[in-house]
Amino acid sequence: MVELFDNGAYLIKGQLIDEKNTAEVNAAAGAEVNKEEAKKNTIAYGILNSHNTSGNMDKLKIKFDKLTSHDITFVGIIQTARASGLEKFPIPYVLTNCHNSLCAVGGTINEDDHMFGLTCAKKYGGVYVPPHQAVIHQFAREMLAGGGKMILGSDSHTRYGALGTMAMGEGGPELVKQLLNQTYDINMPGVVAVYLEGEPVKGVGPQDVAIAIIGAVFKNGYVKNKVMEFVGPGVSKLSADFRIGVDVMTTETTCLSSIWQTDEKIEEFYDIHGRRDDYKYLAPGDVTYYDGVIKIDLSTIRPMIAMPFHPSNAYTIEEFNANMMDIIDITEKKALESLDGAVEYSLKDKVRNGKFYVEQGIVAGCAGGGFENICAVADILDGNYIGNDAFTMSVYPASMPIYMELIKNGTAAKILESGAVLKTAFCGPCFGAGDTPANNAFSIRHSTRNFPNREGSKLQNGQISSVALMDARSIAATAANKGELTAATDFAGDFRKYKYYFDSSIYANRVYDSKGVAHPEVEIQFGPNIKDWPAMSPLPENLLLKVVSEIHDSVTTTDELIPSGETSSYRSNPIGLAEFTLSRKDPEYVGRAKAIQVAQKALEKGECAGKAVPEVAEVMGVIKKDFPNVSHDNLGIGSTIFAVKPGDGSAREQAASCQKVLGGWANIANEYATKRYRSNLINWGMIPFLIKEGELPFKNLDFIFVPDVKNAILENRSEIQAFVVKDGKMNEFTLGLGELTNEERQIILKGCLINYNRI
Repeated sequence: MVELFDNGAYLIKGQLIDEKNTAEVNAAAGAEVNKEEAKKNTIAYGILNSHNTSGNMDKLKIKFDKLTSHDITFVGIIQTARASGLEKFPIPYVLTNCHNSLCAVGGTINEDDHMFGLTCAKKYGGVYVPPHQAVIHQFAREMLAGGGKMILGSDSHTRYGALGTMAMGEGGPELVKQLLNQTYDINMPGVVAVYLEGEPVKGVGPQDVAIAIIGAVFKNGYVKNKVMEFVGPGVSKLSADFRIGVDVMTTETTCLSSIWQTDEKIEEFYDIHGRRDDYKYLAPGDVTYYDGVIKIDLSTIRPMIAMPFHPSNAYTIEEFNANMMDIIDITEKKALESLDGAVEYSLKDKVRNGKFYVEQGIVAGCAGGGFENICAVADILDGNYIGNDAFTMSVYPASMPIYMELIKNGTAAKILESGAVLKTAFCGPCFGAGDTPANNAFSIRHSTRNFPNREGSKLQNGQISSVALMDARSIAATAANKGELTAATDFAGDFRKYKYYFDSSIYANRVYDSKGVAHPEVEIQFGPNIKDWPAMSPLPENLLLKVVSEIHDSVTTTDELIPSGETSSYRSNPIGLAEFTLSRKDPEYVGRAKAIQVAQKALEKGECAGKAVPEVAEVMGVIKKDFPNVSHDNLGIGSTIFAVKPGDGSAREQAASCQKVLGGWANIANEYATKRYRSNLINWGMIPFLIKEGELPFKNLDFIFVPDVKNAILENRSEIQAFVVKDGKMNEFTLGLGELTNEERQIILKGCLINYNRI
């Protein structure tokens, strides 16, 4: 289904040629080909070049055209920007309310955040989208995207490449920089072609293609921090909705961004939405070089299932049904790692008479809630019923205009008649705040992620259910069989062609749009849960770190660092949210971090850290034998964690900021799963240390002394000497720093982005 090239390749007048075939490359081009010049002919290069302000295409300083955030992130972003001197949104900034929409959760907390967003949109000149109107990415597709443009969003699934827009999902501080007229700084990324040919067979949907790609490239890091550029004759065989459905899932490959060649189908999308002028024809040049190639024959893709607890645990449904017990065994073994054995987990009870049965089906959010997906669901459910047993099904259209059209064309009635439920635009089922199934239940979802607890269960309460990702079509086929896992290719009926009509009056009548005009006289409405960021100290000359959590999973998700779900109600309260840090992965983390933070607070008051935390006195006695000049005037004391590969998943900055609030000075890792998590650490003044795989000279609860760390950052050293202080001895080892830009080093030195902009 999916083929990965071992090296780069050229696309020459539509012909894909391996770079090793030099003679064939030159013959096809009609001249000797220059690789460096051919790299400039990617769509990605052209867009990045037009947004780069550095004058150096190796070291990019990007300014985006538009920004977008949702109600889990925009309060913290605006609070950070306000503390840094914000006076007006300099570019269009859209605040959607699609995550904390359940206002029965957390008392007045969620609606208080919404009113904060509305008043800030008025004061600073932004756009405010009220709850239930649209999920963040659907609104962006309908109203913000534009050919050749760039959008930055504080949600990891900020992907509008199918519409010709290069979009990136980052932590909130990167949006703060844009609000303060600063830049997004990265090295020029590699560009990997996703070469599509053939045409999907009946019953195969965008999630099937996406899961197949993720399964092929996630574990080997084939596209990590690169741009995926979709090209080839197969693109024209896909509708705009289909392309969008594949595109949004590129985030799960750990790529930096995505972009697609465009055509008349994308032009029609803009025309339908009343924005024809925002369309731009995009295609690679006649001779284009790609750093890698993912080649896909769409006709070979079959309905897929991504088993718990990651989108890359990919199988065809046919393969799963044929090897059910073997795959269940593999999944259960992986669950032992993901869940740390905290609860019993088994899927064997789902097998009855050789068939696999699930308890829930969900089609929702930016991935599943599109018009064509839901119309296909209606076609499959037409005349079928989900039954009156344990199986339930919910469908969430991604925007109110989509919902309206489903009502007008009759598909909503077909879905409701089947026993499924239609709900309003909401991201909850994607991050654990909606449709939580029963304990030990199995949910199949057309959403973006299936990490642990993404369905709302809580390990600390002994609860566990799990999610598999599937396409809406196969979810509907399963529902029509009352929960028996079924591929949509088994559907014998026909899929109708439905024309989409976009009713712009829905937004015109409800969305607040300042048109870029700020009203400084407007008072921001604060709720009691909205708190300012606590003061954060600059980096001292020396650091004493206590390791307070040690994680050896192959990958640690941001959901494990700071849980999603109902905890999101505290996203506007840094101290309150910090209480949940690592709560589902390492419940002792918070107490340990707070205990050592007491020593730092003593230092800040000019008091003796050793008296405040007696074990520090013992450790300092050892350190002073070799470093007699270390004192409370030049020392910082706090916590760090070790994880093999932290930061997969969400862009939520709170995965880092919560550690900082609890006194964290650094993370130590073999590598960082995503650029955005590493950036979040840096923007909150935390050092992203590296250590070689297989070398771990310390253990949990050990102390690490890092002398001269401030000068090491100032001098841009690539390595720092550190010491494990234990049993009266100091054992030396090396910490790596990786590449840091000048601005990143200054942010770390100042203690966080707020300090960098304010001090």
